[in-house]
Amino acid sequence: MSYPEKFEGIAIQSHEDWKNPKKTKYDPKPFYDHDIDIKIEACGVCGSDIHCAAGHWGNMKMPLVVGHEIVGKVVKLGPKSNSGLKVGQRVGVGAQVFSCLECDRCKNDNEPYCTKFVTTYSQPYEDGYVSQGGYANYVRVHEHFVVPIPENIPSHLAAPLLCGGLTVYSPLVRNGCGPGKKVGIVGLGGIGSMGTLISKAMGAETYVISRSSRKREDAMKMGADHYIATLEEGDWGEKYFDTFDLIVVCASSLTDIDFNIMPKVMKVGGRIVSISIPEQHEMLSLKPYGLKAVSISYSALGSIKELNQLLKLVSEKDIKIWVETLPVGEAGVHEAFERMEKGDVRYRFTLVGYDKEFSD
Repeated sequence: MSYPEKFEGIAIQSHEDWKNPKKTKYDPKPFYDHDIDIKIEACGVCGSDIHCAAGHWGNMKMPLVVGHEIVGKVVKLGPKSNSGLKVGQRVGVGAQVFSCLECDRCKNDNEPYCTKFVTTYSQPYEDGYVSQGGYANYVRVHEHFVVPIPENIPSHLAAPLLCGGLTVYSPLVRNGCGPGKKVGIVGLGGIGSMGTLISKAMGAETYVISRSSRKREDAMKMGADHYIATLEEGDWGEKYFDTFDLIVVCASSLTDIDFNIMPKVMKVGGRIVSISIPEQHEMLSLKPYGLKAVSISYSALGSIKELNQLLKLVSEKDIKIWVETLPVGEAGVHEAFERMEKGDVRYRFTLVGYDKEFSD
């Protein structure tokens, strides 16, 4: 199959005008022996895309194509590829596209914690090329970070699983989510909605924890067993004392989360795991004495092994995440950014219509 030497994407031109991206052509990274080229057909819109585009995490090299929840079909395999993937196969790429694959962390399925970690967009490889993401016609990725998509998961539903879904699945599976466990999901946004569905599918008694009761009905439709509206229940720390084995903090901001109350609701040995990456100025504040017999940690992404496990779980349990689709293109990305900034999405966006927008 022939395809263009230059890739084309809907690129952020500046942080100041981040909501108005423009279609832009750019050179792909050099093609190495273990690389795979993928023709993209869908890409999820992640909160990270907003943070990077708007400059919340610092200045990025522009123009920049964001997007790291990519689904498409293999069009080229490197000469030394041993992935078992085939040209024409539908595959996915999440938020990581490179690591050394040789250190103890990589060898023990902890690629996101490798010191040579490269994100799918905005980060330079060792050769200096700055990675470009999935709001584009093609993406070029090391084969290790490309996974097959089960046939019964539609592309628009598979895409958000590749970063958002994996990011919440990893702390759930690593901290014993399952039958007999009580798990709290803090924040019913895009990631929290997937966390609710996944936690329930894993067999845990699942609580959604939010500030108000506005999303109670949606949470219960997703299968939540309980809903806690912290601003409406008085001293919820006392009411739910000694309840939880695990709480995963999925909120996009830590500003309104009181980490001095949360340890009260944990069982002895309970674990609080945050996956939130808020704006740079936000800080986590807590009193160490309040953490008696409770641990708190941060979790980053998830491994390729865990991603394959998640896709198998979603396939076998027929989990249907809540997704709205928008057409990829300048107008579609603008709408996605505008609405996500306002919180006007239930509960993830996936960009589709790639064949119509990009013609080789």
